[in-house]
Amino acid sequence: MQFGVTIPNNWGVDDAQQVLAFGPVAEEMGYDSVWVMDHLFNNGYIRERLDDKPYYHPLATLSYLAATTKRVRLGTSVLVLPYHNPVELAKYAATLDHMSGGRVTLGVGVGAMTEEFAALGVPFTQRGALTNECIAVMKELWTNQDPSYHSRRWHFADVKFSPKPVQTPSIPLWVGGSSPGAIKRTATMGDGWHPTGMSPDEFRAGREEVRTLAAGAGRDPEAITMSLRIEVEAHGRASSQRASNRARLTGDNMEQMRADLHAYGEAGVEHVVLALNTGDVVRIRALMDEIAQQVIPQLR
Repeated sequence: MQFGVTIPNNWGVDDAQQVLAFGPVAEEMGYDSVWVMDHLFNNGYIRERLDDKPYYHPLATLSYLAATTKRVRLGTSVLVLPYHNPVELAKYAATLDHMSGGRVTLGVGVGAMTEEFAALGVPFTQRGALTNECIAVMKELWTNQDPSYHSRRWHFADVKFSPKPVQTPSIPLWVGGSSPGAIKRTATMGDGWHPTGMSPDEFRAGREEVRTLAAGAGRDPEAITMSLRIEVEAHGRASSQRASNRARLTGDNMEQMRADLHAYGEAGVEHVVLALNTGDVVRIRALMDEIAQQVIPQLR
């Protein structure tokens, strides 16, 4: 199992340099990857947590970290694809892949914040179809020397696109979510599955469904990376289930965390992303260190 950790771009830390410092720290501690999240507005549950405090752009954050780290993978968990023009995003991501030495993984999803879709003029009800098209457009641009694509939304042909990603055949796209649509999208288009907050039993069942659908679509199930993002309660012991019924870990008992993560490994999780549930930078660093020393060596 590989281990990633979130960088608190989404936790209202006033000093951006404190956020960015966690990239090199994670690398030094031995984590395999660092991850950022994506929202435009502090609305709903985000507003309850942050009010008007900073939520930094995920790609700007990763661009900086590409220059201050050398080994860790740089990931989004997840980038809301319908918010982005896929041609422009393909260019940005391929450029970032070059600047980082081929370390980018894009976790992608359909999104759920209706206010953000309305502000962008993007139809909320079309977010699934938009996500599928975005994936298709980016892969076409990344893998074809003479890319072409024709649809009602996007149309290009007789063009050259550069740079191509360092990674071949393309930048890994890990599909977020556990809905039937997300599972089908993973099986037919994704390079990895990246749901959030599932129990080991739920993950095992979803993994088998992804693999079955992938085989039915003529794809190699073994080529799809199985990943999971799970929240870690940084302060005190929380129940294993939150109000939304999402499983999460607690940061006050490393022995229990080892046991929980071992169960996820047995369920087929290959790369776990630990989302540290706090904006307290002192606590984040301490918890990262505890996990790096007391949990990861026993499970890697």
